[in-house]
Amino acid sequence: MARIQLEPAYVLHSRPFQETSLIVEAFTRAYGRVAMVARGARSARSRSRNVLQPFRPLLMSWNIKSDLGTLTAADQVASPPALQGQSLYCGLYMNELLMRLLHRSDPHVEVFERYRHVLSELASEASPQPLLRVFEKHLLEAIGYALVLDREYDSGAEIQPQNWYEYKTQRGPVIRPGPGKNRVSGTALLDLHAEVLNPSSLPELRALMRKVLSYHLGEKPLASLSLFGG
Repeated sequence: MARIQLEPAYVLHSRPFQETSLIVEAFTRAYGRVAMVARGARSARSRSRNVLQPFRPLLMSWNIKSDLGTLTAADQVASPPALQGQSLYCGLYMNELLMRLLHRSDPHVEVFERYRHVLSELASEASPQPLLRVFEKHLLEAIGYALVLDREYDSGAEIQPQNWYEYKTQRGPVIRPGPGKNRVSGTALLDLHAEVLNPSSLPELRALMRKVLSYHLGEKPLASLSLFGG
């Protein structure tokens, strides 16, 4: 049996288990997404009842001998980011992306640190759209589906800001004669490549990322998009 101690983590999702317990899906820094039983966490006398909430920075300890661990301790180590309104929906959207796209026990330290950073930025009322687009870009790269944003798929030619492209999922951009449905400008592609997003590029990039993410997520839509368009 492995015993994990004081691991930085965030709760992504939880659901009731038996009469008084929870199954908690946590995103941890060194172990990736981990599922564990929090025994008695729903009881009125539980110390962890109010701690096991999304967006709270935690140190978690658990024992594990199968795919499902057993939580032994969870301590909040800092105040949670003050997310409300649009920023709260953005946080829920990121949590659902991590739940749907990350395999359990597959660590992604860079994604963990970026997630922590985006939560902080959302709490500071930074514009959410650029933060989400860059987060999506890095998440796709981490799981092996990096976007090609600086060159054409067919020819390998450098993307030109004045040109228009159709983005072929799992391949890359293909030049097209002008704007239209499912088209994205060279300017927008290069903005995302450089991670310096101009407001004028955001609608195109939002549509692009919806298309790419939908391909990898499959037929089941994201529940969080019914609350907020992302």
